Amino acid sequence: KPSWGEVFSDTINTGIYMVEPTILEHIPESQNFDFAKDLFPKLMELGIDLWGYNAEGYWRDVGNPASYRDVYKDIFDGKISLAFDGEKQKVDNGIIYHHSSVKLPKKIKVSGTVVIDANTIIEDGVTLSQCCIGKNCNIDKHAEVTNTVLWNNVEIGTKSKINNSIICNDIIIKKEVKANLGIIVAEKCEIGDKVAFENDIMVWPEKLIDDNSVISNNVIWGTKYKSSIFENGRVVGRTNVELSVEMSTKLAEAFGSILPIGSKVYISRDYHKSSRMLKRAFLSGMLATGLDAVDLFNVPSNVMRHCLANHDEMAAGVHFRQSIYDPTQTEILLFSNDGMEIDSKIAKSIERIFFRENFRRVNPNEIGEVYEPKDIKNSYIKNVTNTIDKSLFKGKHVKVITDIMFGSTSDIYPKIMNNLGIENIILNAYEDDKSLSKIYQNIPNYQTNIENIVKAMNYSCGFLIYPNGQKLQIVDNNGKLIYDYIAMLSILKLINDTVDEKIDVFLPAWTPDMVEFENINITRGKLSNQSSSKLKEYFFIASTDGHFAFTEFGIHWDAVYASFKIIELLKKANTQISDIVKSLPKFLFRGENVSCPSEYKGKMMRKFLEDAKGKKVESIDGIKIWVSEDEWVLMVPDEHSDFLNLYIQAENERNGSKIFWEYQSKIEKWINE
Repeated sequence: KPSWGEVFSDTINTGIYMVEPTILEHIPESQNFDFAKDLFPKLMELGIDLWGYNAEGYWRDVGNPASYRDVYKDIFDGKISLAFDGEKQKVDNGIIYHHSSVKLPKKIKVSGTVVIDANTIIEDGVTLSQCCIGKNCNIDKHAEVTNTVLWNNVEIGTKSKINNSIICNDIIIKKEVKANLGIIVAEKCEIGDKVAFENDIMVWPEKLIDDNSVISNNVIWGTKYKSSIFENGRVVGRTNVELSVEMSTKLAEAFGSILPIGSKVYISRDYHKSSRMLKRAFLSGMLATGLDAVDLFNVPSNVMRHCLANHDEMAAGVHFRQSIYDPTQTEILLFSNDGMEIDSKIAKSIERIFFRENFRRVNPNEIGEVYEPKDIKNSYIKNVTNTIDKSLFKGKHVKVITDIMFGSTSDIYPKIMNNLGIENIILNAYEDDKSLSKIYQNIPNYQTNIENIVKAMNYSCGFLIYPNGQKLQIVDNNGKLIYDYIAMLSILKLINDTVDEKIDVFLPAWTPDMVEFENINITRGKLSNQSSSKLKEYFFIASTDGHFAFTEFGIHWDAVYASFKIIELLKKANTQISDIVKSLPKFLFRGENVSCPSEYKGKMMRKFLEDAKGKKVESIDGIKIWVSEDEWVLMVPDEHSDFLNLYIQAENERNGSKIFWEYQSKIEKWINE
């Protein structure tokens, strides 16, 4: 196109060409060839005449949404004279042109020009102004559609307000949605109840936007826009899709806005390149809000959390890691100054700032700084070594094999082993991006390897330390992997047999209670509701999925410390882990997920309570119903996904399966009632 200094006319090329068939012979196949840049100059060189026609009338390029909207505005304002098909009817303060199949309700508000195509339903109380509505649409009661174009098969829910918008084919917009400033929604999207669009937004095809979401940016990547970005104190999403560098920076700005200017925050990561990328973006956002970052680089989260809990000057911590369950996802974990994952109250505060983009922006002289501490890992190694009772290993032959699983503990764990004088074999203690990405699918192989080596070499036990140092699995001295809930009970038995006085232990509500311990007082409840000061009163905190915390060292999950503490307890009890497992009663404990749409979760809670009439019942976390003296089912609705968590305790596999199938059938029946 010519520059403004080269413009000599007020006419434009409409891009409409009529050519003789012979002209096509001058266009080469299978390559880019432009009419204006290539074909026309070639024809001029050949002396072939080119003619132009100066067309009068209205012309507008609609290659962008703003221009597309302007065309409709010009039509409705009468700047373009068009003949509308259908029946013409004056309604209220406007005129409606509609297909004969459209029946207009008595109660309707109209202003300006409205065009409605075939088989569209307009309910009572609807407000229409300057809009075009396609085929097979449904505008529900008291909805408002103004200055808007609806294509075909569009549903607008009750009391929704849509203004200055383009809604493409096959769209569902549910009740009380507000789009006052305009939206452009591409095909096959679903907008949930009470969604609010704060800006003029584009939503790309096939997106699902959760109820109550507040949208302030274009929805481009991923398939679902969640109203909540946190899941149990962490942010999880596909790298470079939901979790882009822009998202990471915005999250950092929201996070930084809730902390005082000048606060110091630990920031760490695993060694995967996606974690590195997102951490750098997050770091910039933090600095912009006036926070100082203490960059720990590649440090496992258990080490960062331990340092955080033991340094009062630190306000919070952030850790980036690749998900072991899905190599396409990254997890961002946010911790408060006690080393615990942030609670729901803090998460909601961050989300409000995130969605409203109400970020704190400091003056240039208040922008944060980045610090690089020394000896963080050495300090952790020293603390573990000094807390474990080394005297128990003197003169006793202890042999342990551990799989580091390519985690960030690879330069920490072997040093602690050597400091404690434990004979060891360490597997996969090096960095490997590709192996880290395949951890989940290779876990059975790692488990089998340790089982075989322990059995063949007569080792005391084996451990699997998951990559970020939080989850632990145990292989006994006979080379047998111990189920996670059995591992938890085994540790409780070891504690029970070695303590000098009665101690307190905290477990989640769903943990099995078939086994009683004379020297342990067990409290069951929701870990997320416990304050750090309260948790410090317990000797041991655990779950049924391989997460353990000995509070003498810290109240957060730490697989590294837990593994050495287990060895200490075994030596103190002068026993082997297989003997501990054998001493436990045999029973069944299992957890299952049962599909349930979110809108039915409240109903399921009510139905479970009704079903529990006349039975022993507990509602600490979810609804637990005893079906016999020691057998029970616990239902806990999942906070973030469309399913219910069912936990079963039974005397044997047969009873457990019977309980599960009974309640799964009840849930399906209740949903369909």
